[in-house]
Amino acid sequence: MPIYLLRRVLAAIPVMLVVAVFVFLLLRLTPGDPAAILAGDMATPEQLDRIRESLGLNDPLLVQFVRWIGALLQGDFGTSLISNKPVIDLVADRMWPTIWIAIITLSLSVAIAVPMGVLAAWKQGSWVDHLVMTFSVLGFSIPVFVIGYLLIKLFAIDLKWLPVQGYKAPSDDFAGFAARAVLPALTLASIYIALIARMTRASLLDVLNEDYVRTARAKGLTERRVLFRHALRNAAVPVMTVIGTGFALLISGVVVTESVYNIPGLGRLTVDSIFARDYPVIQALILLTSGVYVMVNLLIDLSYSLLDPRIRY
Repeated sequence: MPIYLLRRVLAAIPVMLVVAVFVFLLLRLTPGDPAAILAGDMATPEQLDRIRESLGLNDPLLVQFVRWIGALLQGDFGTSLISNKPVIDLVADRMWPTIWIAIITLSLSVAIAVPMGVLAAWKQGSWVDHLVMTFSVLGFSIPVFVIGYLLIKLFAIDLKWLPVQGYKAPSDDFAGFAARAVLPALTLASIYIALIARMTRASLLDVLNEDYVRTARAKGLTERRVLFRHALRNAAVPVMTVIGTGFALLISGVVVTESVYNIPGLGRLTVDSIFARDYPVIQALILLTSGVYVMVNLLIDLSYSLLDPRIRY
């Protein structure tokens, strides 16, 4: 296991390097001038040149890239061109709303979707199975912003049970945080419940006819114990992959949901930085997203041996 872990960590280094090169070149070669955005429409050519020189944009691309990588290795992601604040501080301020929503969304999704998938597989071909699959199709088909606006209309405007928009930190006002996290979490969970339930059902159907399942039933074990203790454990590998990938996607920022509910998360920060052509912030966000995906995939690979005893490294 330690050797496998070391190999996986070393394999992630060239992946992150390729991502860094791609991000750097993509942002530098796309049309637009950060100096013009900073200076405004009335800036003179001399002022634009001075801004470009202060930002190092007049240097060759190789010099800019080496300087940027050197700063990254020291933990310096640069300074925002728009707010003039350290990028790491901007990301840290916007990170926790996204993380909290991601944790609540996935917890709710797993708690609902896994039993739904198990029930659908156990009752394959019945009305329960058809009901779960119908919900899965609807969850995939309806756009997330439509679900968001429908939930706002029902629970916030008509019933007046929950706030329409906004975010409060749990350390400041936990009740306010909980009330404002319900609708975004439900909106996102509708998609992940459909995905995880469908994957759980498909994976479980693949193992229900295996010999060890029939043996467990022949021993007189209860159906619940057979399903959750024996079948689900061996069917959990693809389900864990979906859950891990979903968490990485949520951490990277869900732009539409954060916009609908006015959540100051990483998704909103990404959109604002792209429109403002704030190179340092965009680069940091993409690298952060790539790093999260690499770490999640590493954790999923390591969990395979725990979920499926047949896998050994």
